[in-house]
Amino acid sequence: MLIRRFGAWPAWAFMALFFALPLASLVPEAFADGGGAFRRLFKDAGFLNALRNTLTLGLMAGGLSAIVGTCIAIELARQPAHRRQWMMSLLGLPLAFSGLVIAYGFILAYGRAGLVTQLLAKLGADPAFVGSGVYSVWGLGFAYAYYLIPRVALLLYPVFANFDNRSQLAARTLGASRARAFIDTVVPEILPSVLSAACLVAALAMGTYGTALALVGAQLNILPLMLLAQVSDGSDDFPKAAVLSLVLTALCSIVLAAGDVLASLRNRKNNEH
Repeated sequence: MLIRRFGAWPAWAFMALFFALPLASLVPEAFADGGGAFRRLFKDAGFLNALRNTLTLGLMAGGLSAIVGTCIAIELARQPAHRRQWMMSLLGLPLAFSGLVIAYGFILAYGRAGLVTQLLAKLGADPAFVGSGVYSVWGLGFAYAYYLIPRVALLLYPVFANFDNRSQLAARTLGASRARAFIDTVVPEILPSVLSAACLVAALAMGTYGTALALVGAQLNILPLMLLAQVSDGSDDFPKAAVLSLVLTALCSIVLAAGDVLASLRNRKNNEH
Protein backbone atom coordinates (compact mmCIF):
# COMPACT_ATOMS: atom_id res chain seq x y z
CA MET A 1 0.00 0.00 0.00
CA LEU A 2 2.80 2.41 0.87
CA ILE A 3 4.64 1.59 -2.33
CA ARG A 4 1.50 2.21 -4.38
CA ARG A 5 0.88 5.54 -2.64
CA PHE A 6 4.41 6.92 -2.36
CA GLY A 7 6.41 4.85 -4.85
CA ALA A 8 6.28 7.53 -7.57
CA TRP A 9 7.55 10.32 -5.32
CA PRO A 10 11.28 9.67 -5.97
CA ALA A 11 10.64 9.80 -9.71
CA TRP A 12 8.70 13.08 -9.43
CA ALA A 13 11.40 14.54 -7.18
CA PHE A 14 14.08 13.53 -9.67
CA MET A 15 12.17 15.13 -12.55
CA ALA A 16 11.64 18.32 -10.53
CA LEU A 17 15.28 18.68 -9.45
CA PHE A 18 17.02 17.70 -12.67
CA PHE A 19 14.55 18.72 -15.39
CA ALA A 20 11.78 21.08 -14.32
CA LEU A 21 13.88 23.46 -12.19
CA PRO A 22 16.81 23.79 -14.65
CA LEU A 23 14.33 24.29 -17.49
CA ALA A 24 12.40 26.91 -15.50
CA SER A 25 15.64 28.79 -14.81
CA LEU A 26 16.42 28.94 -18.55
CA VAL A 27 13.17 30.67 -19.51
CA PRO A 28 13.70 34.00 -17.69
CA GLU A 29 17.35 34.03 -18.79
CA ALA A 30 16.32 33.56 -22.43
CA PHE A 31 13.99 36.59 -22.21
CA ALA A 32 16.36 38.69 -20.10
CA ASP A 33 16.99 41.17 -22.93
CA GLY A 34 13.41 41.34 -24.15
CA GLY A 35 13.70 38.46 -26.64
CA GLY A 36 16.71 39.87 -28.45
CA ALA A 37 18.59 36.62 -27.90
CA PHE A 38 16.08 34.80 -30.11
CA ARG A 39 16.72 37.23 -32.96
CA ARG A 40 20.50 36.95 -32.56
CA LEU A 41 20.38 33.18 -32.59
CA PHE A 42 18.00 32.77 -35.53
CA LYS A 43 19.99 35.28 -37.61
CA ASP A 44 23.20 33.37 -36.94
CA ALA A 45 24.13 31.42 -40.07
CA GLY A 46 26.01 28.94 -37.89
CA PHE A 47 22.79 28.11 -36.05
CA LEU A 48 20.93 27.12 -39.22
CA ASN A 49 23.87 24.96 -40.28
CA ALA A 50 24.03 23.35 -36.82
CA LEU A 51 20.28 22.71 -36.86
CA ARG A 52 20.48 21.03 -40.26
CA ASN A 53 23.45 18.89 -39.19
CA THR A 54 21.74 17.92 -35.94
CA LEU A 55 18.57 16.81 -37.72
CA THR A 56 20.64 14.87 -40.26
CA LEU A 57 22.60 13.25 -37.46
CA GLY A 58 19.44 12.19 -35.63
CA LEU A 59 17.85 10.83 -38.81
CA MET A 60 20.97 8.94 -39.86
CA ALA A 61 21.88 7.51 -36.44
CA GLY A 62 18.26 6.74 -35.57
CA GLY A 63 17.48 5.10 -38.89
CA LEU A 64 20.64 3.00 -39.04
CA SER A 65 20.29 1.94 -35.41
CA ALA A 66 16.63 1.01 -35.87
CA ILE A 67 17.30 -1.13 -38.95
CA VAL A 68 20.30 -3.02 -37.56
CA GLY A 69 18.88 -3.20 -34.04
CA THR A 70 15.64 -4.71 -35.35
CA CYS A 71 17.54 -7.42 -37.20
CA ILE A 72 19.53 -8.23 -34.07
CA ALA A 73 16.36 -8.32 -31.95
CA ILE A 74 14.76 -10.78 -34.40
CA GLU A 75 17.83 -12.98 -34.22
CA LEU A 76 17.89 -12.80 -30.42
CA ALA A 77 14.28 -13.97 -30.26
CA ARG A 78 15.13 -16.99 -32.43
CA GLN A 79 18.06 -18.18 -30.30
CA PRO A 80 17.84 -20.74 -27.50
CA ALA A 81 18.05 -19.38 -23.98
CA HIS A 82 21.69 -20.26 -23.26
CA ARG A 83 22.96 -18.68 -26.49
CA ARG A 84 20.71 -15.64 -26.11
CA GLN A 85 22.19 -14.93 -22.68
CA TRP A 86 25.76 -14.48 -23.85
CA MET A 87 24.63 -12.61 -26.97
CA MET A 88 22.79 -10.08 -24.80
CA SER A 89 25.86 -9.78 -22.59
CA LEU A 90 27.96 -8.91 -25.64
CA LEU A 91 25.33 -6.39 -26.74
CA GLY A 92 25.63 -4.63 -23.41
CA LEU A 93 29.38 -4.00 -23.76
CA PRO A 94 29.13 -0.89 -26.00
CA LEU A 95 26.80 0.68 -23.46
CA ALA A 96 29.56 0.56 -20.85
CA PHE A 97 32.11 2.50 -22.91
CA SER A 98 32.50 6.25 -22.59
CA GLY A 99 32.17 8.55 -25.57
CA LEU A 100 35.91 9.23 -25.50
CA VAL A 101 36.77 5.53 -25.82
CA ILE A 102 34.32 5.11 -28.70
CA ALA A 103 35.66 8.17 -30.54
CA TYR A 104 39.27 7.06 -30.12
CA GLY A 105 38.43 3.58 -31.38
CA PHE A 106 36.77 4.96 -34.50
CA ILE A 107 39.72 7.25 -35.17
CA LEU A 108 42.12 4.30 -34.91
CA ALA A 109 39.93 2.21 -37.21
CA TYR A 110 38.51 4.71 -39.72
CA GLY A 111 40.62 7.86 -39.37
CA ARG A 112 43.08 9.09 -41.96
CA ALA A 113 45.75 6.71 -40.62
CA GLY A 114 43.28 4.11 -39.35
CA LEU A 115 43.53 0.37 -39.92
CA VAL A 116 40.47 0.12 -42.20
CA THR A 117 41.54 3.22 -44.12
CA GLN A 118 44.99 1.79 -44.78
CA LEU A 119 43.55 -1.54 -45.90
CA LEU A 120 41.25 0.26 -48.35
CA ALA A 121 44.20 2.35 -49.55
CA LYS A 122 46.02 -0.84 -50.54
CA LEU A 123 42.99 -1.67 -52.69
CA GLY A 124 43.30 1.67 -54.48
CA ALA A 125 41.11 3.98 -52.40
CA ASP A 126 42.21 7.49 -51.55
CA PRO A 127 43.09 7.42 -47.82
CA ALA A 128 42.52 11.16 -47.46
CA PHE A 129 38.98 10.86 -48.81
CA VAL A 130 38.12 7.68 -46.91
CA GLY A 131 39.67 8.91 -43.67
CA SER A 132 37.83 12.22 -43.74
CA GLY A 133 34.45 10.47 -43.72
CA VAL A 134 34.58 9.65 -40.02
CA TYR A 135 34.77 13.37 -39.21
CA SER A 136 31.58 14.19 -41.12
CA VAL A 137 27.99 14.11 -39.89
CA TRP A 138 27.63 10.69 -41.51
CA GLY A 139 30.75 9.38 -39.80
CA LEU A 140 29.54 10.74 -36.47
CA GLY A 141 26.18 9.06 -36.99
CA PHE A 142 28.00 5.82 -37.74
CA ALA A 143 29.94 6.16 -34.48
CA TYR A 144 26.77 6.92 -32.54
CA ALA A 145 25.13 3.82 -33.98
CA TYR A 146 27.83 1.73 -32.27
CA TYR A 147 26.16 2.21 -28.90
CA LEU A 148 22.63 3.03 -30.09
CA ILE A 149 22.13 -0.27 -31.95
CA PRO A 150 22.33 -2.31 -28.72
CA ARG A 151 19.73 -0.02 -27.14
CA VAL A 152 17.32 -0.67 -29.99
CA ALA A 153 17.98 -4.41 -29.97
CA LEU A 154 17.41 -4.71 -26.22
CA LEU A 155 14.28 -2.55 -26.44
CA LEU A 156 12.76 -4.56 -29.27
CA TYR A 157 13.76 -8.03 -28.14
CA PRO A 158 10.64 -8.46 -25.92
CA VAL A 159 8.45 -7.43 -28.86
CA PHE A 160 9.74 -10.29 -31.01
CA ALA A 161 10.08 -12.75 -28.14
CA ASN A 162 6.37 -12.35 -27.31
CA PHE A 163 5.15 -11.98 -30.89
CA ASP A 164 2.20 -14.18 -31.83
CA ASN A 165 3.26 -15.90 -35.04
CA ARG A 166 -0.10 -17.51 -35.79
CA SER A 167 -1.24 -14.80 -38.21
CA GLN A 168 1.93 -15.21 -40.26
CA LEU A 169 1.47 -18.99 -40.32
CA ALA A 170 -2.15 -18.54 -41.39
CA ALA A 171 -1.07 -16.31 -44.26
CA ARG A 172 1.46 -18.92 -45.37
CA THR A 173 -1.25 -21.59 -45.21
CA LEU A 174 -3.48 -19.49 -47.47
CA GLY A 175 -0.75 -19.37 -50.10
CA ALA A 176 1.19 -16.19 -49.31
CA SER A 177 4.92 -16.26 -49.85
CA ARG A 178 7.26 -15.89 -46.88
CA ALA A 179 8.02 -12.27 -47.77
CA ARG A 180 4.36 -11.36 -48.40
CA ALA A 181 3.25 -13.00 -45.15
CA PHE A 182 5.94 -11.09 -43.25
CA ILE A 183 4.99 -7.74 -44.83
CA ASP A 184 1.24 -8.19 -44.36
CA THR A 185 1.18 -9.65 -40.85
CA VAL A 186 4.43 -8.90 -39.03
CA VAL A 187 5.38 -5.44 -40.26
CA PRO A 188 2.11 -3.69 -39.23
CA GLU A 189 2.48 -5.15 -35.73
CA ILE A 190 6.12 -4.28 -35.11
CA LEU A 191 6.43 -1.02 -37.07
CA PRO A 192 5.15 1.28 -34.27
CA SER A 193 7.64 -0.30 -31.83
CA VAL A 194 10.51 0.05 -34.30
CA LEU A 195 9.68 3.69 -35.06
CA SER A 196 9.29 4.44 -31.35
CA ALA A 197 12.74 3.00 -30.65
CA ALA A 198 14.14 4.95 -33.61
CA CYS A 199 12.75 8.19 -32.16
CA LEU A 200 14.31 7.44 -28.79
CA VAL A 201 17.81 6.85 -30.13
CA ALA A 202 17.48 9.77 -32.59
CA ALA A 203 16.78 12.10 -29.66
CA LEU A 204 19.81 10.68 -27.86
CA ALA A 205 21.98 11.28 -30.92
CA MET A 206 20.78 14.87 -31.29
CA GLY A 207 21.32 15.73 -27.62
CA THR A 208 24.65 14.11 -26.71
CA TYR A 209 28.04 15.69 -27.30
CA GLY A 210 30.77 13.56 -25.66
CA THR A 211 31.57 11.37 -28.65
CA ALA A 212 31.11 14.30 -31.05
CA LEU A 213 33.51 16.49 -29.07
CA ALA A 214 36.19 13.80 -28.98
CA LEU A 215 35.71 12.68 -32.59
CA VAL A 216 35.04 15.81 -34.65
CA GLY A 217 35.71 18.69 -32.24
CA ALA A 218 35.22 21.96 -34.10
CA GLN A 219 35.16 20.30 -37.54
CA LEU A 220 31.40 19.73 -37.41
CA ASN A 221 28.77 22.25 -36.35
CA ILE A 222 25.92 20.65 -34.40
CA LEU A 223 23.67 22.15 -31.73
CA PRO A 224 25.24 20.41 -28.67
CA LEU A 225 28.76 21.50 -29.68
CA MET A 226 27.50 24.98 -30.51
CA LEU A 227 25.98 25.21 -27.04
CA LEU A 228 29.17 23.89 -25.45
CA ALA A 229 31.21 26.54 -27.25
CA GLN A 230 28.72 29.20 -26.17
CA VAL A 231 29.05 28.40 -22.47
CA SER A 232 32.74 27.39 -22.29
CA ASP A 233 34.61 29.99 -24.35
CA GLY A 234 34.11 32.90 -21.99
CA SER A 235 31.06 34.22 -23.84
CA ASP A 236 28.95 36.64 -21.85
CA ASP A 237 25.84 36.24 -24.04
CA PHE A 238 24.01 34.07 -21.53
CA PRO A 239 20.53 34.81 -22.95
CA LYS A 240 21.62 33.41 -26.32
CA ALA A 241 23.01 30.29 -24.63
CA ALA A 242 19.70 29.89 -22.77
CA VAL A 243 17.72 30.18 -26.01
CA LEU A 244 19.97 27.62 -27.66
CA SER A 245 19.40 25.29 -24.70
CA LEU A 246 15.64 25.69 -25.03
CA VAL A 247 15.77 25.01 -28.78
CA LEU A 248 17.79 21.83 -28.28
CA THR A 249 15.50 20.69 -25.47
CA ALA A 250 12.41 21.36 -27.59
CA LEU A 251 13.88 19.51 -30.57
CA CYS A 252 14.71 16.40 -28.55
CA SER A 253 11.36 16.57 -26.74
CA ILE A 254 9.43 16.69 -30.02
CA VAL A 255 11.24 13.59 -31.29
CA LEU A 256 10.64 11.77 -27.99
CA ALA A 257 6.98 12.80 -28.03
CA ALA A 258 6.63 11.35 -31.51
CA GLY A 259 8.00 8.08 -30.17
CA ASP A 260 5.51 8.16 -27.28
CA VAL A 261 2.63 8.69 -29.71
CA LEU A 262 3.76 5.69 -31.75
CA ALA A 263 4.08 3.60 -28.59
CA SER A 264 0.57 4.59 -27.51
CA LEU A 265 -0.79 3.58 -30.91
CA ARG A 266 0.85 0.18 -30.49
CA ASN A 267 -0.64 -0.25 -27.02
CA ARG A 268 -4.07 0.82 -28.22
CA LYS A 269 -3.92 -1.70 -31.08
CA ASN A 270 -2.88 -4.45 -28.68
CA ASN A 271 -5.77 -3.60 -26.34
CA GLU A 272 -8.24 -3.71 -29.23
CA HIS A 273 -7.03 -7.19 -30.11
